[in-house]
Amino acid sequence: MTSGFLSALGGRIAERWLAALALPGLLFLSAVTTAVVLGQEHWSDVDRLRAWLDTLAHSPASRSAGTVVLVAAGVLAGAAVTGAAAQSLGTGVELLWCAQAHGPVLRYLADRRSRRWRAADASFRTALVTAGRARIEGTDHADRLADIAERRCADRDRIASAPPRHPFWTGDRLAAPAQRLWRAHRLDLAAAWPHLWLLAADGTRAELQAARLRLTAAARLCAWGVGYLVLALWWWPAGLAGVVAVASGVRRGRAAADAFAELTEALADLHVRDVATALGVECAGVDDRVLGERLTRLLRKERREA
Repeated sequence: MTSGFLSALGGRIAERWLAALALPGLLFLSAVTTAVVLGQEHWSDVDRLRAWLDTLAHSPASRSAGTVVLVAAGVLAGAAVTGAAAQSLGTGVELLWCAQAHGPVLRYLADRRSRRWRAADASFRTALVTAGRARIEGTDHADRLADIAERRCADRDRIASAPPRHPFWTGDRLAAPAQRLWRAHRLDLAAAWPHLWLLAADGTRAELQAARLRLTAAARLCAWGVGYLVLALWWWPAGLAGVVAVASGVRRGRAAADAFAELTEALADLHVRDVATALGVECAGVDDRVLGERLTRLLRKERREA
């Protein structure tokens, strides 16, 4: 039984290694080889690439089994190293998405997003007031003005669902649940999160972990895209793959961050009273805001004593 379990575990590890590192790395090394052989001048010369492959195949070294094994091992090692580099760069991309507004560049980006959000919020509020006035007066175009107000609200939410504080959309989206819970219930999500996680069902944890992994995978895809964009300096078609990879990674990252934030806020809404019960805090007939303040004081005190 143990041998079977270890074999299955090894198979899963190998499968994940191939999917996450080796295969993308092999694809990138193939693109690098193509770029070196063709270059910008002969970017579409398939015959030139075929001739290079034929020369390589007919070389004396290709007839040696030892040489072939060593080359194959070197290619796999290179693919793994390339994949590990992309994984590290993906971690950097993820950190950048969630970065605070430190430094002149990040502060400029955060201030720019804040100005755009305030302008969109003012436009939405103006449209909302206009639509409300038209509905009270019973004018014929009240419904049209209400639709305009809804579009203005959607425009504002595309920038951020709450007043922006981060340079990028992803950071604000991930921080939004904590801001909303604090404003609505005076609950410190950072202090309550370990308790909420322990009380969550296995299915809920799996959904949260899956969303988190999708965010990491999206950042890694952006990292691969950056690599292809750099490779475009030697072979411009690689830039097309880089643009597609970066755009797809950003889109997937936004979707994953949105899902993770929604699940986080839903978990807090559903289980905050369970946390209070587990900690012995009276919650029957208590207003959510009062309960949140009690839990925040209790949890922060526990953290300080630790």
